[in-house]
Amino acid sequence: MLAKKQTISLRRLGGTRAGEVKLGRFLRNEKVTSKELIETITMKNHALVKNRHVLAIQDTTELNFESKINRIQGLGPVGNGQTHGIYLHSMIVVDSNEETCIGLASLKSWTRTEIKKKTKGNIYRKQLIEDKESYRWIEAADQAKRVLEKANEITIIADRESDIYEEWYRVPNEKTHLLTRACQNRVLSDEQKLFEYVDELEVKAIYNLDIRAKAGKRSAHSAKLELRFGELEIKKPPKCTDKNAPPSVTLRVVDIRELPESVLKGEEGIHWCLLTTHEVETKEEALLVVRWYCQRWHIEQFFRTLQKQGLDVESSQIESATTLMKLIMLACYSAIQIMQLTLAREGKEQAASIVFDESECKLLSKLQLKLEGKTQKQKNPHPNGRLSWAAWIIARLGGWKGYASESPPGPITMFRGLTQFKMLYEGWSLVDMCA
Repeated sequence: MLAKKQTISLRRLGGTRAGEVKLGRFLRNEKVTSKELIETITMKNHALVKNRHVLAIQDTTELNFESKINRIQGLGPVGNGQTHGIYLHSMIVVDSNEETCIGLASLKSWTRTEIKKKTKGNIYRKQLIEDKESYRWIEAADQAKRVLEKANEITIIADRESDIYEEWYRVPNEKTHLLTRACQNRVLSDEQKLFEYVDELEVKAIYNLDIRAKAGKRSAHSAKLELRFGELEIKKPPKCTDKNAPPSVTLRVVDIRELPESVLKGEEGIHWCLLTTHEVETKEEALLVVRWYCQRWHIEQFFRTLQKQGLDVESSQIESATTLMKLIMLACYSAIQIMQLTLAREGKEQAASIVFDESECKLLSKLQLKLEGKTQKQKNPHPNGRLSWAAWIIARLGGWKGYASESPPGPITMFRGLTQFKMLYEGWSLVDMCA
């Protein structure tokens, strides 16, 4: 229902006061668990990934409910501990070749009971990885391997927080690989440090890469980059508490650094030191690893869609953190549909039926007649029945002008268009029923 109406308001979801009460009871029902909702949402992708190489991209975000601290019971500290809310860890699935969004492979939400204090640092370091909050990276990867078992190959992608020694030897198998941005200056088998080793690698290529903007950090621009790559063996760190951990793990490193001449004034240059279990022996293989890592941008857009510039889950009026987390799981499913439309905008080969049913596709066809202009430039360029075809129509409803010369429509435009479409569909359905 949430996916149909594109809102997290119980009143709008329920349609009537009775419907609102019924939905509220459903979410509060102890027999309806977040675990069951997650299982239902993620297992939808079980068959969709068959025979594909998929990128499973994971990250964590904070949902801030500080303004409702006196209303919502069960919230915990987030960020620096001065505000309260819920943590959400998600993993989205993208086809590595087509770069289409398939769905979600893992979801987890939780609240902290206390703030981590520096005085407790030594105690925390001595804990088993299973008892640490950071275990979520391994837990999500394990869940993904089960959900995506029909895929030919899985590459799990994450940023620096996922650079965990236990993950490097527990997760990979014959078809599952890791690709993570290095966080720690690890000790290698020859006692050299990781970053010093990378500094000494030969520059194998200089090339240009279009970098996306990142709010508050960098502007979109064409970066001129140096490419280095090599093989290394990282040693088991002293703080690793797993007695069964191997003494070392062999990985490949792909390092890209922006040359000063393309760094924009007042900004820091791009520098990604990427560790992976993939074989990297040629420049082409190294550039492919960089291309895959660039897809991490999609999960940032997924979180953006969930929050203030999209579904705005932080505006929910639900009074219990436990119930709220169930609603967040449903909101994630709705947000992934917006991501699917966003990635489909460039003609990706997915059927419209992955998001819209037969009746909705009929309305899309009728709306296209009104949204297309008279010139060829104003026509929908995508084949009828494709998700790219539907995405063009939804983007036009969201305010996009439809010209190829314009910037492509983003998640927020798709959200607005999908919201508008659902309103039109409800009215159209009523007229059809009365006819």
